[in-house]
Amino acid sequence: MEEDRWKNELNRYFEDLRIIEKCQQEAKDNFDQFCEFIVEPALEALEEELKARGIRIKYFREKNKFIHLQINFPERKVDNFHYRIILPKNSLELKLVLRTAGRKDRKSPLIEKERPFIPEVKPEEVLKLSKEDIILDIINKLKEFNYAARASLE
Repeated sequence: MEEDRWKNELNRYFEDLRIIEKCQQEAKDNFDQFCEFIVEPALEALEEELKARGIRIKYFREKNKFIHLQINFPERKVDNFHYRIILPKNSLELKLVLRTAGRKDRKSPLIEKERPFIPEVKPEEVLKLSKEDIILDIINKLKEFNYAARASLE
């Protein structure tokens, strides 16, 4: 009887590990799907509109890890703004992190800020976001950074 108890506990442990690994893989798969079908089309649409205004962007994705956008304003000759959506290591769900960074001017260092990605959206709702939701979030974070940088007294 006592022997059965520890064997059951051991079996439960291995089953829990299997479930954790399954959830981690699902989070990675969902993140990649989110990037491919929602974020990348949003970045392509934004790129087209910004290009018409003489503003270049670059974006790249590292599978299962992050997608990164960099905006280069023509008069600055340097990267002005970065927007990176990150899937934290060992995530069990799409509880994503947003890291933004920007420069006040060409000689300034990058100022970084990290926060939850669209905090009002629950992890299970991330895949329901639209291309427009992503574009609006990028624009809002860009405005927030640039307004603060231009209004700064430093």
